[in-house]
Formats: sequence, C-alpha cells, structure tokens
Amino acid sequence: MKILESAEDYLESILMLKEKNGYVRSIDVATELGVTRPSVSYAMKRLRENNYILFDESDRISLTEKGLEIAERIYTRHKVLTKILVNLGVDEKTARQDACKIEHDISQESFDALLKHLYKYSDEK
Repeated sequence: MKILESAEDYLESILMLKEKNGYVRSIDVATELGVTRPSVSYAMKRLRENNYILFDESDRISLTEKGLEIAERIYTRHKVLTKILVNLGVDEKTARQDACKIEHDISQESFDALLKHLYKYSDEK
C-alpha cells in the first residue's frame, strides 16, 4: 500500500517525539512540523482510521506495529541520508532539510547502495 509523503512525515515525527519526550500529543506534532492543530487533527484521524496510530485515555499518540514499521523506515533513511550529506561536506542544517526531501522518493535499491557506500567509507556499522 502506498502511503502519502505527508503521512510518512507525521509517522516519523511521532517516532522522533516519542524517543525525545517519552510521549506524544497532537500539539507536539503540530509544533514539530510547523502545522496547524486542525491539520494535525485531520491527519491523526486518517492515520487512526488506517491503523497506523492509537490514542490512549490521555489522548497520547502511539504507533501501531504497521505505523512503527513505516516510521522507522523513514527515520532510518533520514538519518543515513543526513550523515552521507554531512560526510560530503554539506552543513548539517541543509543536510537534514535535504534528507527530508530525499527520504520519501529514493528507491530501496538506491538507498541500499548509499548505505553500503556509507559503511564502506566510514566507521559506521
């Protein structure tokens, strides 16, 4: 199933916020992504309907197994692409921004090749 880039961004943000804060609320997602609360509300409704997220009794957001799988894939791509761009001499802020654009569109084959290159020419394992 093809998931929209914006949905991938929401799932990735939920994962990052969970790692950073230990919990995630809709307002945290809005702040992280720089979007309005109504936009987040609509997105969370769609993500919940598609079984990517759950809400607990305190309205905290958690990823389902299906949502976590997508979030981890995108977040891993983001980190690897950022690292590669920084290693190539791109400043970190620009590298993060560019990685965010690339992470959604790069094929698995190309990503695997970049990852292999990163491992070959750096201390990363």
